[in-house]
Amino acid sequence: MAAQPSPTHLVLIPSYNPGAMLRETLRAAREAWCPVWVVVDGSTDDSARWLQEQARNDSGLRVLVLPENRGKGAAVLHGIEAAAAEGFTHVLVMDSDGQHPAQRIGQFMAASMREPDAMVLGRPVFDASAPVERVYWRRMSNFWTDVETLWAGVGDSLYGFRVYPIAPLRAVMQESRWMRRFDFDPEVAVRLCWRGVRPVNLDAPVRYFDPRAGGVSHFRYLRDNLLLAWMHLRLVAGCLVRLPWLLWRRLHAPAGGNSHPPNRAA
Repeated sequence: MAAQPSPTHLVLIPSYNPGAMLRETLRAAREAWCPVWVVVDGSTDDSARWLQEQARNDSGLRVLVLPENRGKGAAVLHGIEAAAAEGFTHVLVMDSDGQHPAQRIGQFMAASMREPDAMVLGRPVFDASAPVERVYWRRMSNFWTDVETLWAGVGDSLYGFRVYPIAPLRAVMQESRWMRRFDFDPEVAVRLCWRGVRPVNLDAPVRYFDPRAGGVSHFRYLRDNLLLAWMHLRLVAGCLVRLPWLLWRRLHAPAGGNSHPPNRAA
């Protein structure tokens, strides 16, 4: 187990019916960091009971339970509200299904501590397990994210292994009723860029497990791709409204990074 609990940075794992990989994910996360919080997002697979049993014997683990499934973004918002109330300033969000590399938690947290005003975004390194159609559609999402942020450097819009500063993350989520489900990762990155939060990209592997290896996917191609299409339509419109200010910021950005103007409504 990670020895010294951090007073500022925590690992937050939103979890909905994660399957067999949950135990390995939690073990690896706790070995890498303390504290680790899990938000059970209305799971119906009895994982909440198992997690609460683990938390009774592990002071570095906290479990928050939502009574019904609200979506990844809603689970993250619930977690960061509680984290902010306890004085935490940054949160590393990762999935519970084993796709994200817990062994990189320390590296990402160190990058965040060096640049606390930035968001540290995972840049996925795919292996042969990655479904071809998923890789194709994320390239499309990445293109539109670049357009919406005027190529601010988001990198991969859909990879959810990230460290966020809590204060601006709370602000953009409280100001919008969107970003509560599968649209959370790309939309929050765009809106944080609009707010002046600079992205820092670090490579990180991503693994896709088939059902025989305990893999679980809640992605639905038609439903979630339609959700992404509607999201990008909203964000393109939002970019056009903000275009003069975004162009000004790009033109006046210092060499080697984006400027950090005062926060504006996202």
